[in-house]
Amino acid sequence: MLIRPTEEQLANFGEPDFIIYNAGQFPANRFTKGMSSTTSVEINFKRMEMVILGTEYAGEMKKGVFSVMHYLQPVKFGQLSLHSSANVGIEKGDVTLFFGLSGTGKTTLSADPNRLLIGDDEHVWSDTGVFNIEGGCYAKCINLSAEKEPDIFNAIRYGSILENVVYNPATRVPDYDDVSITENTRCAYPIEYIPNAQIPCVVDRQPTNIIMLTCDAFGVLPPVSKLTPEQASYHFLAGYTSKTPGTEDGVLEPIPTFSTCYSAPFIVLHPGRYASMLAERMAKHNVDCWLINTGWTAGKFGTGKRCPLKYTRRIVDAVHSGELAKAEFENFGTFNLSIPTSLEGVPRELLNPSLAWADKEAFQKELRKLAGMFGKAFALYKSDVDEKVRLAGPTL
Repeated sequence: MLIRPTEEQLANFGEPDFIIYNAGQFPANRFTKGMSSTTSVEINFKRMEMVILGTEYAGEMKKGVFSVMHYLQPVKFGQLSLHSSANVGIEKGDVTLFFGLSGTGKTTLSADPNRLLIGDDEHVWSDTGVFNIEGGCYAKCINLSAEKEPDIFNAIRYGSILENVVYNPATRVPDYDDVSITENTRCAYPIEYIPNAQIPCVVDRQPTNIIMLTCDAFGVLPPVSKLTPEQASYHFLAGYTSKTPGTEDGVLEPIPTFSTCYSAPFIVLHPGRYASMLAERMAKHNVDCWLINTGWTAGKFGTGKRCPLKYTRRIVDAVHSGELAKAEFENFGTFNLSIPTSLEGVPRELLNPSLAWADKEAFQKELRKLAGMFGKAFALYKSDVDEKVRLAGPTL
């Protein structure tokens, strides 16, 4: 739970004395009493100090600093802080932002041999371009291999830090398939360990594309959809994905979750503040937005299969080349999404989930179930957004 100052309190009192958040809960205001978990992070702005209690997860350090930036950037500098990865094309210099929660593929998909990596998790979209808040990456190691993720695999060398990864004490060789400690195994490494990193991690150019990543365990969202500006605002505020085993301690099966702005535990201001800034920047710079599902297809978790990484990479490549923007689109009902009818290298039935499911009745059932969850989750923001944004979500 993030105990955050309200807009009125910011106006009356200026910089807050402190912010407290404790893991796993949704934001409240800064005067909320009591703690609802064993983990807490306390940030004192006046003393420029942070205290982290009750956790052995190193990620709380980086996310604590991220919370500070979610206050300083919009309030002090008028810039938009984002939970995203970012890369830039080597030839065209086009910038892409990748939004997404843990396990959706931000780090994997932004590490592209044909593009320069600006950063894998925390950025600021400024008036002049995009820059990375961090000086390194914090990648998941579960089932890591040189074949699937060569850039990340090769970045793990002397100077990097492995967390919860089991290794052979005699040979010092890590076993990335061993989950005896936890599935949430990690590695922190300097960004220069990625061979095609953008150094320094700043680009004086506005984004061309935004990719919103989700891992849908219901298996009903298309692998790629082109979003209207209103749909982009809607899905940014909804921040849907499924927590899968390995993303958090204690998660043994997929759990649908909605994390507003893709960073609910860390944002300090009202979510609408960040969403409005995003919409303004997208409109000003004519940015295309894509919803990409890296989750299940041809069935839900347990019956279907995870969308193969090679197809997701092909889709992302088509976004960058401009090929996908020129494709022919059809409407995907209930969620009212525009999906391509064909894309070379990607099976037709994969592009439209209704074709991939053998049991059509089961597909419709899961589709309606997820649409209902979106409606309930977004009800929290209905009074704070324009009618066009409210109508941009799924309909039943």
